Order: sequence, then structure tokens, then C-alpha cells
Amino acid sequence: MSLTSPDAGARRSGDAEDDAALACASAEDEHRLAALYRSESPKLVRMFTRRTRNPSDADDLVQDVFFRFARLREGAFGLDRPQAYLRRIAANLLKDRAKSAARHSAALHIVADEETLPGIDQQRALESRDMLRRLEAAMLKLRPKTREIFVAHRIDGLSYAEIAEQTGLSVKGVEKQMSKAIFQLDRLLHRS
Repeated sequence: MSLTSPDAGARRSGDAEDDAALACASAEDEHRLAALYRSESPKLVRMFTRRTRNPSDADDLVQDVFFRFARLREGAFGLDRPQAYLRRIAANLLKDRAKSAARHSAALHIVADEETLPGIDQQRALESRDMLRRLEAAMLKLRPKTREIFVAHRIDGLSYAEIAEQTGLSVKGVEKQMSKAIFQLDRLLHRS
């Protein structure tokens, strides 16, 4: 004795036909989606790159657009202009992203009035001012040529070769003057 009725056997046969029709439709939709992706993704990448200024984000957003479009399956390709629908999805993604960034930014925001800011450390300020005064006095005790080379390298950021070219010394001569300046400044600053 069979547990299935004759109608159930017919139903299974109909299910198989429906599945086959769905598979054909699905394969056709996949081809349409692939063609749409090939034609529209470069345009969407350009649009997202202009708006986000980040090409890797643009690629990810294009993937999200097509993922959302593919989820629609039923009716997605029945649209008159799927390209316009893709652009609407893209605009909505950008809006969602902006809202998310605003929420994230607001969560990280600290109101300055609520936060106590450290005051200026008076002792450190006085020590720094004193050190600057002593450095200035020590630099005035250097020979003019040595001071000029030291300032050109340490303050103006010139290389030894550039200083040598300007002063007419050799690079080795500039190195020697820098060594003298550093030694004398160290000695003068630590002596007082």
C-alpha cells in the first residue's frame, strides 16, 4: 500500500517542472546580471570614487549595490531601466554610509566644556625659557664660522655638502666645524 496519493505524484512532477523553469529563469537572470555588471560597474566605480575619494571603497560599494540588486531577483529585470534603479541603490548606500559615519563621529565627540584640560606647567615653561637663554648665550660664544655652520645644518636643515658648497670648505671641514660646535655647546650648557 502506497502512502502517497496519485495527486501527490503529479505534484512532485509539477515541482520538478517548476524547479527546471526556475533554474532556466535563474540562469537567464544570472546572464542579465553579469551583462548589467559589465556595463554599469565602471560607471558606478567612477561615481563612488568621485564621492568617496577612495577607489577601494568604491569597489566595495559597487559590490554592495549589485548584491542588493541581485537580492531582488523577482521583478529586478522587469524594470524598464535597471540602470536607474542601480543608481538609486548607490545613492541610498551613500546616504546610509554618511548617516553611519555621523553616528560614529557623534559617539566619539567629547564636549570641551565637560573635559578638564591640563594647564600650562609653569615650572616646565620657566625651565624651557632658561634653557633657551643659556643656549643663546652659548651660541654667541662660538666662533662666527662655527656658529654659521651649526645654524645652517641644525636650524636651516642644510646638508654638509650644501654647507661646504656655500662656505667653500670641504665636507670634512664642515664635519669638523660641526663637531667643534656640538662639543663646545655641550660643555658650555652643562657647565652652567
